[in-house]
Amino acid sequence: MLQAISKHAPDPSPVTAIDWEKVAYLTLLSREMDHLEETSLIPGKQMFYQFSARGHDMAQILLGLQLTGQHDAASGYYRSRPLLLALGVDPADALGSAMGRAGGYSDGRDIGVVFNYPNPNGASALPMSGGVGVQYTPTAGWAQAIHYYTEHLGDMDYASDIAVVLGGDGSVASNGFWSALTIATTQQLPMLFYIEDNGYGISVPSTTQTPGGNIAANLASWQGLTLYDGDGTDPQEAAHLIQTAVQHVREHRAPVLLRLTVPRLQGHSFQDTQSYKDADTIQKEWQRDPLPKLKHHLVPNILSESTWQALAARAKEQVEQARQQAEARPLADPESVLRYRFDEGELQQMGGQYAHGYIAPASTQQAQTGGQRINMVTAIRKTLDHELAINDRVVLLGEDIGPKGGAHAVTLGLQQKYGANRVFDTSLSEEGIIGRSVGMALAGLVPVPEIQFRKYAEPATEQLNDCATIRWRTNNRCAAPIVVRIPGGFFKCGDPSHSQTNEVAFVHQPGWKVAVPSNAADAVGLLRSALRGNDPVIFFEHRAMLDHSWARRPYPGDDYALPFGKAHLCREGDDITIVTWGAMVPRCEEAAEGYAADVLDLRTLMPWDHEAVLASVRKTGRCLIVHEDLGTAGFGAEIAAVVADAAFMALDAPVSRLTMPDIPSPHTPAMLDWAVPSVQRIRNKMVELLRF
Repeated sequence: MLQAISKHAPDPSPVTAIDWEKVAYLTLLSREMDHLEETSLIPGKQMFYQFSARGHDMAQILLGLQLTGQHDAASGYYRSRPLLLALGVDPADALGSAMGRAGGYSDGRDIGVVFNYPNPNGASALPMSGGVGVQYTPTAGWAQAIHYYTEHLGDMDYASDIAVVLGGDGSVASNGFWSALTIATTQQLPMLFYIEDNGYGISVPSTTQTPGGNIAANLASWQGLTLYDGDGTDPQEAAHLIQTAVQHVREHRAPVLLRLTVPRLQGHSFQDTQSYKDADTIQKEWQRDPLPKLKHHLVPNILSESTWQALAARAKEQVEQARQQAEARPLADPESVLRYRFDEGELQQMGGQYAHGYIAPASTQQAQTGGQRINMVTAIRKTLDHELAINDRVVLLGEDIGPKGGAHAVTLGLQQKYGANRVFDTSLSEEGIIGRSVGMALAGLVPVPEIQFRKYAEPATEQLNDCATIRWRTNNRCAAPIVVRIPGGFFKCGDPSHSQTNEVAFVHQPGWKVAVPSNAADAVGLLRSALRGNDPVIFFEHRAMLDHSWARRPYPGDDYALPFGKAHLCREGDDITIVTWGAMVPRCEEAAEGYAADVLDLRTLMPWDHEAVLASVRKTGRCLIVHEDLGTAGFGAEIAAVVADAAFMALDAPVSRLTMPDIPSPHTPAMLDWAVPSVQRIRNKMVELLRF
């Protein structure tokens, strides 16, 4: 019996245009691939991770065959290979990826079940990661991009396209699920939540994840969401529900959650013996196997027995051919693993504005020097304003950035000028802010999310990590160039929740470029380069410098852009090199007055200007590194190691660092002033090195 458990859901319409022969063939193909891996490839140590899709396969294939839009996209998880087969992925690519062969999803860089499928001829599979629940918010971002293309840009090619996210019953307990659900329903996005409920999250029963074990029933009163619930092993029922759910999203441009119950007929992974299930439970699961049900539904009413057997034989033959093709591929070149941490000039297939034909305007490194000095807040706002005006792919998002103008007033007036489609407030979920930005970037937009304070980025750590590594993980097939604005550091006072810097955490996540401007002009140049670039960027805005008088500069012009990895020599001298960035730059300049010191403002930490630092140290013979972050494992330790390694013979004194002690930022001004390097402490340390 078909069940729609929302008063907003229409009765399922009759199934039309189901190619049952194709469904049968792809289901048999998926089974053969599982069988080959379990009986040959895993025992033969040709692959290391395997997640059987038995039980989930038929319904996924029915879903995949419904994704016919040019800009449809699906984001799955490790048990979603049947969907990929339905989208048209070559079985040799799927097997080759699992075997770590060259090419495929990642060229051997990632687990073979962590897939991506940029498809210019139809529905794509968004790049996934191995995390649970991380697929939800990027899919919401893709759905919002579809809405943006149609509603703001008037591109009717997207008018009936949808975003689909697949998840298990365990993943509905994740932050990503609830954040994406909030985004999709409050914004009424064309997004289908496809929940495959097999009753277990590895070994944990679904009743531990969700009260009563049924997420659809629990969401019955959730506003703005249409719900369907049914049996994913019954061919007719599953086909009705899937087709109806997809049709509803296409026609109503609104979210749907479809929960289908399916059995997981093998362990969570190949290594899982399912010892937590008793024999009766396992027997009952096998009784729900959709493959015999599919055959019973089709034979002899739709297909003959001989046709079924021929399909089974063809599936077996194709899997054997795919195995041979995969084994013929070489193993990925180990040295190639260093490629594609950043854009290398070879354009990715999916993600970013350049993949959609963007051509960057001409820029200059020559700053205009006339005019009124402006603070960093105004400089950043003017840069965002200009790039919004000339590039309709740029969108700003974050908590309170709309009418309020942001916690630090950087976006003040921009929503009024450009509208709520382009400058919009978000729900209070950093996971949602970053994950949604990733999906929008994959769809070709340039999202500029704001995280209000550095510490607030912690709930988004998984999305931030995944965003940075997309290009590397997919071997340059996909990229998500977003520009994350993060204010941080002390202001008039400090505190453990709002005054953290910890820029080094982003440097330690491969794939991020990290900018730390100390003044208004540098903020303009680095932000413009980030917005016109092809890599994800962390743009760190120090709170103490946003309205600092020293940081004020004339606006350098609408074409001013600075390259990353080029330090600025603020003061010049022959006796000592001081390396610093952010709010420590004016303090170091003041401390160096009356001394012959090179003061280098790095401006960016990834990449950082090794050459300038080493050239200065070889000239002066002394090096002092000053930063606000903690000393232990702070970025100054990396600089010190490079200097000691590459310029040791030029040193006349030990490489020295001056940082905050290893404590959170204290609140009271007296404690803060004691903890953060002051002008006097910098000068004392500098004099100590000069006397060495």
